Amino acid sequence: MKKRIIISVLLLIIICAVGIMSYSPLRNKIEQIFFATKVYNLLNSEEYMNLHQVITKDSVNSRTIMWQSLNDREDFILEYKQENEDEILQAKPQKSVLDIDNKKIYIYAVTLENLKADMVYDYRLGFENNRSDWYKLKTAKENNNKFKTLIFPDSQSNDYTEWKSLAMNAWQNNQDSDFFINMGDLVDNGYDLVQWNGWFDGVEPMVNNIPVAPVQGNHETYTTDWQVAMPNVYLEMFKLPTNGNDKYQNQYYSFDYGDVHFIVINTQDDEMAEFEPDLLNEQIKWLENDLATTDKKWKVVLMHRDILNYGRDAKPLGDEISFSRHGEIYMPIFDKYDVDAVLTAHLHTYRRRALIRDFAQNEQGTLYILTGVAGNVRYPSLWHKNPLDEYVPPQPETNNYLVLEADENSLTFNCYLPDNTQIDTVTLTK
Repeated sequence: MKKRIIISVLLLIIICAVGIMSYSPLRNKIEQIFFATKVYNLLNSEEYMNLHQVITKDSVNSRTIMWQSLNDREDFILEYKQENEDEILQAKPQKSVLDIDNKKIYIYAVTLENLKADMVYDYRLGFENNRSDWYKLKTAKENNNKFKTLIFPDSQSNDYTEWKSLAMNAWQNNQDSDFFINMGDLVDNGYDLVQWNGWFDGVEPMVNNIPVAPVQGNHETYTTDWQVAMPNVYLEMFKLPTNGNDKYQNQYYSFDYGDVHFIVINTQDDEMAEFEPDLLNEQIKWLENDLATTDKKWKVVLMHRDILNYGRDAKPLGDEISFSRHGEIYMPIFDKYDVDAVLTAHLHTYRRRALIRDFAQNEQGTLYILTGVAGNVRYPSLWHKNPLDEYVPPQPETNNYLVLEADENSLTFNCYLPDNTQIDTVTLTK
């Protein structure tokens, strides 16, 4: 008797299901879902690697996504959709080739335009019947002045495990960061692809989910036999906002986030003198025009080399205040256009200076922060204190990172040790 009841119930369920399927609206919906579902093969690490998002001039409506492959493919696509939506759009990447030490790496880049503000998107890579996992990207809010960014000093290392530990720890404790900055010398040797893989490994999965704003350092210009060359690997790795000069594309750039205008300067004009003798003059012309035309409330400059010279045991300066060549070149321009803050790196030490204007301490001046070191190449207790230094960490130093928090009326820079101990903070208001 029980078996008959169970069989009858099953038949009733089947009849109802057939009846429902014959009812046009629901049937159509079910068929659409069924036919939209497709099983893909998962891409492997040889087919794509070092996936990363790159900052664009306008993060409200656009985002650049890049990846690398050991294979030369013409049929790569990037698929993307709004989170929790079904409609999938496709974009075709641009391709370039890096030939280093007879090894070819294929680099792909897509800049997505016309994205919706304050929107989470899913994206993935694919070709033929192959797809990667889904990743996230989030556009900036429109007319919103509040955001957070992570700032990492020189990450160059001989072993990138400490870099990975610092970067991941910083991101885990600041999951609401909108993007991150790396202040140059991303790697110890700019032509060593193994080191680049170490750098990318250190920032994954952060760089899959938020964009990077890179700064070029002098170590990006070194070949594997430590000769100076054009930083070709760096220039191909990051498709950066245009600067109006095709000859110097990816060398220097600017972008907006919230009400802050960020200007990224290339301080490798010494290394580039043999290859690009007019780089410095062209960059200065661009810089002045860029600063003169922005309408953002705040102006923040990012540059690898510092503005001060530091004494050391072998060459003490005492109480002498000595400005570097790049300080002498750029600081009058920063004064002229009322730049609010300048972040530097290169010396692998953290120093926050007094506000400076006209090469002297001035409460109406610019905030200068030497950002420290994020890799494992350290110069313990090497540099003496400069009279303009307001804060110097306990010596010898370990690595560190910074967090910039912006809102309508202030910029706050916080400095942290690897264990998230805060060692310094400063706030600008206006």
